[in-house]
Amino acid sequence: MPPRSGDVLHVTRAASVQFVKPILFRVIRILDWVTYDGWVWLEGYELNATGEAVSRRSIFVQLAGLRTLRSAPEPRPHTVRPRRPVARTPVGVG
Repeated sequence: MPPRSGDVLHVTRAASVQFVKPILFRVIRILDWVTYDGWVWLEGYELNATGEAVSRRSIFVQLAGLRTLRSAPEPRPHTVRPRRPVARTPVGVG
């Protein structure tokens, strides 16, 4: 299953050879760029050891090599509140 916005991933060499030193990565979105089968471009933030964003990055990784450390909470259903009618009155000119 592909990562969702808000997921925190542990990205290692299993995901791509460029990650000799593993990183923590919080996903913003999956980019819809054309790639090889099983690979994706992810946009998000590299995190430090305390979970704070250090830099914004786009990374090219294999889905099979990603490990989810913390999943984003399930989205809440959107509620639409009915709008109250606006009282309109004529404007006096002059």
